Amino acid sequence: MRKTIALFACLITLAITATGAQAGGAMPPAPEDVVKIDVLPGWRDADGHHVAALRIRLAEGWKTYWRAPGEAGIPPTLNWQGSDNLAGVKFHWPVPVVFDTSGMQTIGYADELVLPMTLVPRVADQPITLSGQLNLGVCLNVCMPMDARISLVLPVDKAGAKAPIQRALRQRPDTAQEAGLRRAVCKVEPMADGLRVTVTLDMPAVGPNEVVVVEIADPSVWVSERSTSRKGGALTTVTELVPSAGKPFLLNRADLRMTVLAAGRGVDIRGCTGG
Repeated sequence: MRKTIALFACLITLAITATGAQAGGAMPPAPEDVVKIDVLPGWRDADGHHVAALRIRLAEGWKTYWRAPGEAGIPPTLNWQGSDNLAGVKFHWPVPVVFDTSGMQTIGYADELVLPMTLVPRVADQPITLSGQLNLGVCLNVCMPMDARISLVLPVDKAGAKAPIQRALRQRPDTAQEAGLRRAVCKVEPMADGLRVTVTLDMPAVGPNEVVVVEIADPSVWVSERSTSRKGGALTTVTELVPSAGKPFLLNRADLRMTVLAAGRGVDIRGCTGG
């Protein structure tokens, strides 16, 4: 029993790296009063991969952000370079919520985020030592970037609670096929400092107040605020992509990722054609 507890022990060191001032100059709350972070150890699947989840629990009213956080959000980053017997990690993001705060759109999660991840071991029948750093932002009326150091051993033959991870996996966006996407077309136009991309999605409505989020594989490219409109069966969004070089660049339409969000649903669309 003592050995099992040691294997599942998860060390989380949490600290604020930068803070914004609250109204009246009050000090922001302590990190441990705002967010609690742990790893749900999960299980090994039939392919020899380990299914686990990062869990972020937030104090009432606080929120954290999706991988594409919107205008004023802070995108999370995870670095597992200190890990052992780990060949790769794939994250399975649940459908996020679109927040409208003081006229600004942000995308993320309130109360709790359970982020499932599939961990691929280099040697299938050996434990994975998961070690790394999580950087995230949490916001209420003040936003606080935080760092969390994570250390955990995931054994081969022990399993943790499956229900929270399985529930989060079921909250994934629909695929393009499941949502009935008929066609995704991207019109690309050069601008002085980058590209303007008009995306037209021929698909049934996902729900009221649809928002289309456009992502590109290169994280150094700034993606502007989206304007989204629907006319009949066509959903259109216009966005601008501005690289650090500040000039037009070659864009592979297959590298674009579009997510349609509405009323608790999401649709994940990979790539588009030129017309």
